[in-house]
Amino acid sequence: MNHQTNDGVDRRGFLKCMAWAGTGLVWTVKGGIAGSHALGAPDAGDGFSFVQISDSHIGFSKPANTDVTATLQQAIARINALPRAPEFIIHTGDLTHMSKPSEFDTLAETLKSARTDRILYVPGEHDMLSDDGRQYLDRFGKGTKGAGWHSFDKHGVHFVGLVNVVDLKGGGLGNLGDEQLKWLADDLAGYKDSTPVMTFAHIPLWSVYPEWGWGTNDGAQALALMKRFASVTVLNGHIHQIMQKVEGNVSFHTARSTAFPQPAPGAAPSPGPMKVPAGELAGVLGTTQVSFVPGAGPLAIVDSTLADAGNRSGPSAAVTIDNFAFTPGKTEVTAGATVTWTNRDDIPHVVASTGKKFVSPALDTDQSFSWTFREPGVYPYFCRIHPMMTGSVAVKA
Repeated sequence: MNHQTNDGVDRRGFLKCMAWAGTGLVWTVKGGIAGSHALGAPDAGDGFSFVQISDSHIGFSKPANTDVTATLQQAIARINALPRAPEFIIHTGDLTHMSKPSEFDTLAETLKSARTDRILYVPGEHDMLSDDGRQYLDRFGKGTKGAGWHSFDKHGVHFVGLVNVVDLKGGGLGNLGDEQLKWLADDLAGYKDSTPVMTFAHIPLWSVYPEWGWGTNDGAQALALMKRFASVTVLNGHIHQIMQKVEGNVSFHTARSTAFPQPAPGAAPSPGPMKVPAGELAGVLGTTQVSFVPGAGPLAIVDSTLADAGNRSGPSAAVTIDNFAFTPGKTEVTAGATVTWTNRDDIPHVVASTGKKFVSPALDTDQSFSWTFREPGVYPYFCRIHPMMTGSVAVKA
């Protein structure tokens, strides 16, 4: 079976990059190239930072999350606790669940408490369910073009907000359309190749999982217009989970939802709200933060969850995966500590709890997975690809 996607990336190669290990990412842009660290970690000092939130789905109240406003408020509290307020927030769509006026009202009122100077938006398909999105545009799209696309410059970085949820075609893939693509070509034409470009939209511009509509039909055309630039970062939402890919000078990152998780690609009969065990919801929700520091190095993506925000009562611990072994094989921590596994082997490994409490994505070389242990006990684990590799975490009260 051919797993090659239409953007030239091997399907297995990018699926194994999916990380369920976190949210709450602080983006740092350095010398025009984005970098990042977990929310609550020290920031880069100079430059500027912004935060991405996505898929708030205000109005949703099913078992997967009966109070999405509360979890959005938790995300805002994390943002407000940052040592330095972000200069702006980007919301990458699905602000509401049913495009109702009351839902837009609640979203706007809730975001008023965010400690930032400016909030920018692109719509999700759930924001365009009535009147062709006119309500969304009137409230959140002032000054934008067409269905809500726009661009702006900040400290030498060119930001482009795209809309790929209008005129969706059969099969469910996102769609930009000829008018927006022409606007994008004209918008980028005046910028030098050395200009860093950061693009954001709701549905991923790359083909994550077309079978579920997780991709954009004409996304490759937009990416072709940007490939001449030295550094391009593409931020999306829609799939409610962290997935990353780097292709040449283009880095792709999808954000977690602040409302509910969705299953991994192909792990369920269809996408949709996924209920998780009681007490674990905060561990699969969060935000993304980006900081820019002129003249520094390349992008590095680190994720953390809402559950980690100010709730760590124990120190962190690190486990190295090398030579087909976990080192140390036995880790002792106190309740509330976070353990991070980093793969130093040349082949992928999957860290899986014997009791099915946690499981990492496939970790390629130098990729990491973190899990916060909140309850005392002993947690044995193994590599799902190489079961002879075993280890354990002992958690003390």
